Amino acid sequence: MYLNYCSIKRRGFGHCFSSAIVSNNFRRRDNMYKYANRMEEVSSSAVREIFKAMADPEMISFGGGSPANESFPIDEIKRITDKVLSDKGHQILQYGITEGWKPLKEAYLKHIAHPKGIKGSTENVIVTTGASQGIHLLADAFLEPGDVVLVESPTFLGVFSTFNKYFVKSVPVAMDEHGLIMEDLEAKIKEYNPKMIYTIPTFQNPTGRTLPLNRRQKVAELASEYNVIVLEDDPYCDLRYSGDTLPSIKTFDKTGHVVLLNSFAKIISPGLRVGTVLAEEEIIQKLTVAKQGSDTHTANLTQAICAEFLEQGLLPDHLKKINELYAGKLHTMITSIEEYFPEGTKFTKPEGGLFIWVELPGEPDVLALFERATTDYKVAFVPGIHFCKNSEDGIKHLRLNFSSSTPEKIEEGIKKLGELFKNDLEER
Repeated sequence: MYLNYCSIKRRGFGHCFSSAIVSNNFRRRDNMYKYANRMEEVSSSAVREIFKAMADPEMISFGGGSPANESFPIDEIKRITDKVLSDKGHQILQYGITEGWKPLKEAYLKHIAHPKGIKGSTENVIVTTGASQGIHLLADAFLEPGDVVLVESPTFLGVFSTFNKYFVKSVPVAMDEHGLIMEDLEAKIKEYNPKMIYTIPTFQNPTGRTLPLNRRQKVAELASEYNVIVLEDDPYCDLRYSGDTLPSIKTFDKTGHVVLLNSFAKIISPGLRVGTVLAEEEIIQKLTVAKQGSDTHTANLTQAICAEFLEQGLLPDHLKKINELYAGKLHTMITSIEEYFPEGTKFTKPEGGLFIWVELPGEPDVLALFERATTDYKVAFVPGIHFCKNSEDGIKHLRLNFSSSTPEKIEEGIKKLGELFKNDLEER
């Protein structure tokens, strides 16, 4: 018996392996498995590689995007779980409907959407297994091979794998310190005739930038004028630590072209795996069909927990608690960067969210710095190149997350990175 490795092509952080397994006279041949062609377009996510680095107990990680463990309302969820199972246990533990647990849709509209000026009824909402499923369902409903999707540059790295799977072209749109540049957005719409625009307008991942009011209105107007769907991904909107709350792009939507994604991951718990899509009823019907071919429905128990959390009026106080927690961590990271990073470093100072976007001075090799940081300094971040469609973009940048670490670890980790970056600058 012996073991070899067959060829599996992976991009990103991945490596190539060759494999053939011999066991009990069975030989696994090269190219034995006939994978779907679309899998060739799905790259290994940088996030998975960051999680591997985070598994090291000595690692200080600024690489993920997870909420703080201390932010989870564990006692409340314990109590709520007992209550909903006592009240409606047989219904909750049975199969549910694809569109979602109706009490949750009603609670979402009552406590989250309607107070923000977002109109709609339960027929305009589908509950998803996390917000990421909402992106997949919309891709199922709207995208064909060869279609174009406009994305911010930089943007959430997970959408590249999703859109690549559908053989669509992701075209980057330029951003400034306030987010999407409207002139470039309209120019790209005219040039590429896209099927969809994907945007994170509030505390954007990875930059932390927030799109101003006038640009939000303009995005909705462009969507209507050019008949293009806007996928407004808004998971961070309630994580505001300073400044004024802005209405979503959806509030300016007069023609049904804007689709709004929300999530309970950052405001209650990502482990519950509950998100929502709010859109025109016709779109929700299409998404329902797509979801029926996926997971049938999101878990009733976690939907019921979220619904009860909202109906008991727990969200406002919980948001106040976690926003105070994150505001302190953000302040620590900003002051630490100012103190320890090399002169000439540029970085965003967001009013909320979970991320800071850093541009290093000179011509750094951020991928090499990542390797040195994780290996020699035991500090992790995400190189900016992984958030950009064009490889030349983001080459001097990195994303830092401040939510997961304690203030003490934030200062320690930033100090270590500052030492690395200063040494690298001197060596160049």
